[in-house]
This record gives sequence, C-alpha cells and structure tokens, in this order.
Amino acid sequence: MTVLSTQVAAPSRQRRRAALTLGVLPLALLGAVVLAVGSGAVAISPAQVLSILYSPLGLPPLEAFDPQQAAVLSGIRLPRVVLGALVGAGLAVAGAAMQGLFRNPLADPGLLGLSSGAGLAAAASVVLGFTALGPYSLPVAAFTGSLLCTVLISVLAQSRGRVEVSTMLLAGIAVNALCGAGTGLMTFLATDEQLRTITFWSLGTLGGATWPGVLSAAPLILMGALLLPLLGRALNALTLGEHGAASLGVPVTAVKWVTITLIALSVGAGVAVSGTIGFVGLVVPHLLRLLTGPDHRTLLPASALAGATLLVLADLLARTVVTPAELPIGIITALIGAPFFLHLLRARRGQERP
Repeated sequence: MTVLSTQVAAPSRQRRRAALTLGVLPLALLGAVVLAVGSGAVAISPAQVLSILYSPLGLPPLEAFDPQQAAVLSGIRLPRVVLGALVGAGLAVAGAAMQGLFRNPLADPGLLGLSSGAGLAAAASVVLGFTALGPYSLPVAAFTGSLLCTVLISVLAQSRGRVEVSTMLLAGIAVNALCGAGTGLMTFLATDEQLRTITFWSLGTLGGATWPGVLSAAPLILMGALLLPLLGRALNALTLGEHGAASLGVPVTAVKWVTITLIALSVGAGVAVSGTIGFVGLVVPHLLRLLTGPDHRTLLPASALAGATLLVLADLLARTVVTPAELPIGIITALIGAPFFLHLLRARRGQERP
C-alpha cells in the first residue's frame, strides 16, 4: 500500500514541479532582461528602462532619463539582449529535441557538429561573397550547413532503421573535425576584413548585435523555438523506440525529418549571428529534466525559456567581468558546460558498472 501510494504521488509531485518551473521561468527571463539592459558603463534603472520604452507614446516618464541613456538602451543593449534571448532559446530547445530524437542525453548540436557545419557554411559564404539573399544570406547559408551536417549524421547513425548511438557520436566527432578543417581553409583564404568576421563566429559573441541582424535571424530561430514544443507528444512516444511510436500512430519518419529541419533552423540561424556558442543545448535540458521530468511537452518550452535566460546572463557576465574589455560569450558557456559534461560522463559510467 505504501509503495503504491509512493508511485502515485511521484508523478503528481513531478507535475507540480513542472507547473512551478513553467510559471517561474518567464519571470526569471524578464528579470534577466531588465538586469542586462540596465547594467554596464551607462547605468539605467528599471523605471528608466520602462520610461524609455514607452516614451514614443507621449506618456510622462516614471523616472527622468537623458538622451544618452535612451540611445544606449535602444541602439546597443536592447538588440544585444533580444539576440541573446533568441539564440539561447533556439540552442536549448534544439538540444532538448535532439536528445529526445536520438534518445541520448549526450546529444548536443555543438557536440554533433551542427554548429561547426553552420560556421563553415557561413565562413564560406563570406569568403566566396554569397550575398544573393541580402541580409538573409548568412543565416540561410548557416542553416544550410547545419541541415547538411544533421542529415549526414542521421544517415551515418542509421542501421536497419535504428540509430546507433556510438556511431552517431563518432560521426559527430568526424564532422566536427572536417568542418574545423574547412573553416581553417576559409580563414587561410580570407582577406583581413573577412578574417575579422570569421573570428567573430569562431569565438562566439553578441557584441555585433544590431536590429537588422536580429530581424534577419529571428524568423528562423522563432520557427524552431515555437514549433519544436508542438512535437513534444511525438518525442515522448519515440522514447519507446521507433516501432513502439509507430504502433501508437506516430508518423515516425515525418516527425524525424521535421524535427531535424527545425533543429537545423534554430542552430544555423543562431550561429550565423552569434558565432559558435557551445554547451547551452547540452546543459539546459539536463538541468530542466531534473526539475520537470522527461516529458517533452514541458521540457521543450522550459528549455527555451531557461536557455534564453542563461545566455542573457552569460552575455551580461561576458561584457562586465573584465571591463572595459569583453570576454567572448563562448568562453563563459564553455566554462559552465564543460565541467557539467564531464560530470555527465562520470555519472553514466557509474550507472553502467555492475
């Protein structure tokens, strides 16, 4: 009787934690945004932020502000914070979806070479002068590179209709190395101006954020961040295996390709405007899984919100910790994510021991 009561109570507690997490995360993101747009060399209080934002409506300000604060907020900090939130949401939800699709908690867009593929395609588009699509040229090129890498890894990891996890990880390592070599070649061929642009991607930074850049990437990232959570039920079914999911009426092949395409959209567009930012797609879903459980209907939207919050705060740290210089944000996320990744490997080895 006691065991049965415990089994019934556990899902109930998990649902309560999931509801609480989904209620707290939007507030955490709002707090991070307010803190990030107000912090820096020019201090702007939350009341001044609100006053500047609604000043075009002609309403009296909550707190007086000067034109310099308004210019810094609207022209520098706000596009940077919005871009950080978009990229963080896209990377985290892509990581959660990829882990569900491959049924592997170590799956990550960066680890499997998707970010490297996007970076190589973006670098090639710069060096080869691909501008046919105007401001959308770089995001589209990066998306194409990310999609090609995703398809390549998926094909290599398939064996008799099943995904071989060890093959997937080895293929990811090989694709990472190949794309790294290609990016190195593009760096060798680049002019000084092109080299600065390529370096921007390889380090990972939001320092070049502008409103045109945000608007060019936002549709592609939002498409992935908003549509992937709709696949939560199908990804839950895939945890039973492809045959089990098919027996529940899930169109497995269609779900796999839609998921892969949306992952490539989010990662490719994010890399195009912010460079290679690793470990967000690995760390965030794991932390959320501890709080909300493995249900992808909750995990995917929660990962998007937490990823956005994490990257906004990481960027705030990157631009304030060594003032007046600025750390690449990829260094911050790597310092957080690499120890966590090693902890995961150690934990998995412990579970596999008899």
